[in-house]
Amino acid sequence: MNAPPTLARRLGKTVHESVLRHKLRRLAAAYPSDTADCLEQWLLDVAYARGARIVVRPRPPTRFRPPDRKTLSNAELITGLCQLQCLDQPQILRPAAQLVSRGDVDLGELKRLTEMERTEPVLHALARLALRIAPGHPVWSQVADMTPQTRPLREPLLHWTRLAQPVMKDGRYNAESWVLVD
Repeated sequence: MNAPPTLARRLGKTVHESVLRHKLRRLAAAYPSDTADCLEQWLLDVAYARGARIVVRPRPPTRFRPPDRKTLSNAELITGLCQLQCLDQPQILRPAAQLVSRGDVDLGELKRLTEMERTEPVLHALARLALRIAPGHPVWSQVADMTPQTRPLREPLLHWTRLAQPVMKDGRYNAESWVLVD
């Protein structure tokens, strides 16, 4: 039986035993979502409960009480969504990017967790995509600076339009510009 495809496998990276992932599994058991079949779906439910609406699961939970921000910070949530151990589904990265785009994260904690959980390649790639859309974005600029990329990823994470929404002019079909979803 083949293991499910992970982000690490696609990007040619190795994973480590994650303290954060153990915490996330404990929290998923303590705060169950009636429709989450895996940890990644549970993380998406938590992100949705915190206002990240860029991705909506087909069957959202009907009765879900997510952990509060003291129990699970947004930095931990973002890092959990960006882990290389996650299933290789690009929509998992989009709510993490939305939370960063709106500045709803403690950057010091995110930097510490990013280093500890080895998510620098993912966050740096997301920062490069976001800065393509909004070159002067203050939070993404700091994320790009705190996550130096040593080697380029062997495959792109996702297309830059997955982090943005078009700004239409006069109801025309072609977008006049693009803005980050926040």
